Amino acid sequence: MEFATVRRVVTGHDASGRAIIQEDGPVQRVQRVGGEIGPMFHEVWNTQATPAPLDAASGEPVEQGIILAPPKNGTRIRVLDIPPEGDGIRTMTPEEARAHFAEVGAHDASAHHGEESRHALMHRTETIDYGIVIEGELVLIMDEGETTVRAGDIVIQRGTNHGWSNRSDRNCRIVFVLIDGEFDEKLRR
Repeated sequence: MEFATVRRVVTGHDASGRAIIQEDGPVQRVQRVGGEIGPMFHEVWNTQATPAPLDAASGEPVEQGIILAPPKNGTRIRVLDIPPEGDGIRTMTPEEARAHFAEVGAHDASAHHGEESRHALMHRTETIDYGIVIEGELVLIMDEGETTVRAGDIVIQRGTNHGWSNRSDRNCRIVFVLIDGEFDEKLRR
């Protein structure tokens, strides 16, 4: 399956303080996670502090590889291409699910516990995530209940255990803005 390139336009300031287009081109960090059955991550930008420092013309803060959660006190924006789900996900073992999440530095995020799990890629992060469906559709699966989201729909994910299932016959493209969060003591595991 081919995925469209994600274009990133970054603004900044010149030596006189005038606003400029600093960068215009495809995102540089793109990686398929979980092999041929997994999603394609297009890492757009991250910040590593709140408030985020605004200077003249620095680039995106450096990171190694693809990391699921945003930096501590930071944010992350990514585009995810999620292909139609097949048997590779439906029959995934808890060990395979943990390995899938380990590829993005989130081994402990996996909540697949075998047959009692609602979906093999159920997971939970200590973040607020804004998910904006750009094309296609996904089923958002929660511990209790599920709903289908389509192009134009927005999901506000508040540190809850969830999974995404593409039960259609075409790719779903969704943009995520992730913001570092902190669980209330009652919600910690």
